[in-house]
Amino acid sequence: MFQKQIIMRRVLYSLTPIWALSVWLYGPRVVVLTAVSLALGVLTEYLYEKRRNGKVSEAVLVTATLFALSLPPAAPAWIAAVGIVFAVFTAKMIYGGFGRNIYNPAIAGRLFVYISFATVLGRSFTPAGNFGLGAGTLLGRPEVLSSATPLAVWRSGGTVPVLNLLTGLRDGSIGESSVLLILAAAVYLIWTKTASWRIIVSEVAAGGALALALHFAGVKAALPPASLLGGSFLFVAVFMGTDPVSAPKKPASHWIYGALIGITAIVIRTFSAFPEGTSFAVFVGNTFASMIDDFVAGRMNARKARAEAKAAAVPAGASPQGPGDAPAAGTGKEAAK
Repeated sequence: MFQKQIIMRRVLYSLTPIWALSVWLYGPRVVVLTAVSLALGVLTEYLYEKRRNGKVSEAVLVTATLFALSLPPAAPAWIAAVGIVFAVFTAKMIYGGFGRNIYNPAIAGRLFVYISFATVLGRSFTPAGNFGLGAGTLLGRPEVLSSATPLAVWRSGGTVPVLNLLTGLRDGSIGESSVLLILAAAVYLIWTKTASWRIIVSEVAAGGALALALHFAGVKAALPPASLLGGSFLFVAVFMGTDPVSAPKKPASHWIYGALIGITAIVIRTFSAFPEGTSFAVFVGNTFASMIDDFVAGRMNARKARAEAKAAAVPAGASPQGPGDAPAAGTGKEAAK
């Protein structure tokens, strides 16, 4: 039934610890949202592929899992259902299926539900460890933070312990859990050549540099540089910005692409009404991905053409040395006479 894709399977492996921690933090609701997303995501692609005798790609499992992890813990199941159907059908299948989509489907689905149902989802961030289970989670974990996300705390002038961001003991979307687990996933994906390290490094470096500059410049709306550890910045950088289908194909393009996403995310976070910005940033990056490839290819071709023209300008058999290096008169045979 499924088209085997080892790269997509590796992404699922790297997401498993993050998903398991989210179940521990937020309870069985995470299982429900993930199940709804997986079931309807696979069904949507199956129905589309059935009419042309195609197979369901394992990539849809990654899309559905990422989409579920991008939702708030208390998001209604019907929003998850609407969002994943939109993500798979509109952002992937109508372009021709796997490998032909311009935009990352999980990002497209996330943007669709966050814009369409902003009020509902804005009220769906619950304290980690307190989703309908009294004072604890599925395994009895006590409440660890208020229902305000780290970005909301920073915007209100508060502080968030860095240790909570590293371990995942703070509120936010389901997959924005432990920074340590996200970094471990990044190492695994880079080591297995599943994700581009250039995109991850350039996105974090460019975003961090801009956040630091705005902070020290005294921009009132600027969040502290530590805000890169909160929200979905790292989660999106590792899992969505590196999508091989919607990202540029040339390694040299990855530096520009990652920097564009990182800078755009910080600009949106700082100067717009949207507190996050990372999903919009990836959407912008996807839009310009092919243009970046064309730009890099043009520069490379121009450089190659200049090198070939320079080589062709030297006559065959002629020495590439300058006039000052030519043999002195009276040497050779005439000197022997």
